Amino acid sequence: MIFEHLVVGPFQCNCFILGCAETRQALVVDPGDALETIAGRLAAHGLTVTTIVATHAHLDHVGAMSGLGEATGAPTCLHPEDRFLYEHLGMQASLFGLLTPPSGPVTRWLKDGDTLTWGRRRAEVIHTPGHTPGSVCFWVEDRALLFTGDTLFKGSVGRTDLWGGDHPTLMRSIRERLLTLPADARVLPGHGPGTSLGREADGNPFIASWS
Repeated sequence: MIFEHLVVGPFQCNCFILGCAETRQALVVDPGDALETIAGRLAAHGLTVTTIVATHAHLDHVGAMSGLGEATGAPTCLHPEDRFLYEHLGMQASLFGLLTPPSGPVTRWLKDGDTLTWGRRRAEVIHTPGHTPGSVCFWVEDRALLFTGDTLFKGSVGRTDLWGGDHPTLMRSIRERLLTLPADARVLPGHGPGTSLGREADGNPFIASWS
């Protein structure tokens, strides 16, 4: 599998490109900014985007989603419980003194258990509300890769003091939806370095302190 990790935008969001080496089809996760850079890396690998997904609809994760969708013709995907956030990108941007990014229509609304495919590769959608109501994670089982957005970080968890956030809901999502996956799963969060589920289950202070 082709794998590319980019850190984009003023909030240093992790954007991931996953490519099928056999078909040259690609999935893009969290295109938060830097449309030209993302497009350039896709071209460098000779990849055609078939699906564009965001783990949630905060500005730093969707800033280039609409533009990438227009440039590639690929569907853009979010969970419907984050529709209200996507429809208020201007409000989000104004809080940080940033320009409002393009926000064309979302072409696919995700639900828990959906399968995303790109070539011969696939990922499962796991609904993990808490950071936002529509936060989702993506589980690539054959590679034991878990894309957690802002739900789970190395040594931390997502903040819940923003629009629609709820800490008890977030912790239930982590315990009931994520920590049931294999301990050796590689966690690739929306910001910062990666980790493993086992390491977080054993040593993450937020998980340890939540009963």
